Amino acid sequence: MRTALIGYGLGGAAFHAPFIAAEPGLTLAAVVTGNPERQAEVRSKYPDAEIIASPEEMWRRADEFDLAVVTTPNRHHASHARSTLEHGLDTVVDKPFAGSSAEARALADLADRQGLRLVPFHNRRWDGDFKTVAKLLHEGALGDVHRFESRFERWRPEVKGSWKESGDPADLGSIVYDLGTHLVDQAVALFGRPSSVYAEVRTLRPDAEAHDDAFLALTHTNGAVSHLWASALAADPGPRFRVLGSRAAYVKHGMDPQEELLKAGAIPGGTGWGADREEAWGALSGTPVETERGSYQDFYASIAAGGSPVPASDASTGLEIVEAAFESARSHRTIPLAI
Repeated sequence: MRTALIGYGLGGAAFHAPFIAAEPGLTLAAVVTGNPERQAEVRSKYPDAEIIASPEEMWRRADEFDLAVVTTPNRHHASHARSTLEHGLDTVVDKPFAGSSAEARALADLADRQGLRLVPFHNRRWDGDFKTVAKLLHEGALGDVHRFESRFERWRPEVKGSWKESGDPADLGSIVYDLGTHLVDQAVALFGRPSSVYAEVRTLRPDAEAHDDAFLALTHTNGAVSHLWASALAADPGPRFRVLGSRAAYVKHGMDPQEELLKAGAIPGGTGWGADREEAWGALSGTPVETERGSYQDFYASIAAGGSPVPASDASTGLEIVEAAFESARSHRTIPLAI
């Protein structure tokens, strides 16, 4: 599939281009960026990929491509995805999938009418630690889970000033749209749509304009409760996962290694890709459990094989949860969701 990558910031450069280029069923045919420095990097790393200076130019040539991957700044995700669908291309959209759940549903309806695939890029479903939790649940090792704790906590006391930390609501710069969408998606993937949402969303750093600290509590219909934390001001991060069940508990510290490898320029794949250090393995009621291999490459392998590895409806549900979280934080109430 001839693939056009729209955007070449951190997401495009680290999380998309390497996997598109490495997947035999895909060809990185073009990268859309008007930034001269990023254009030079593309020429160096992917000399066979054409550089297109603007999305508008790419739309005019849409019939030259089979797949578009949207990884532009958050405020453009929905509009760029709509354009790629209207021009007849299967489309992958980075998170957040859209600015609202209504916008997400409208995109999914458009894809259905066009007979096209529309796939949210929730790559964290292929984190090794998350895969381990899913495996333990599938095997029944934990029994009936009553609490699922999940954290993306970082220590970044200085504000970087990028659009990701913009206070303009149109930029979708809140940490809830950034790390929070991954946390919510993982909870939905494991336990399904919740029946209610409670949240605390704050801006803590003195120079920050966007939310940089959040806690969400999701109550699921099976009785499990997901407690989700995202923070840029965690000097002492808690466990990545703490899952409590009627039979056992699983506790895991540290982050999946794939992100740091990608930021360092590592080529994905190979025998050691995604392997966790033994000293970082989690424990099942005190007994070490080898972490499953992280495998972001499986997302694009599924795309190349004609699949939709993450349903668009899950992204719509995730954005409903995000909207309920903001409402809960404003009103100090628990917000019910229709089931």
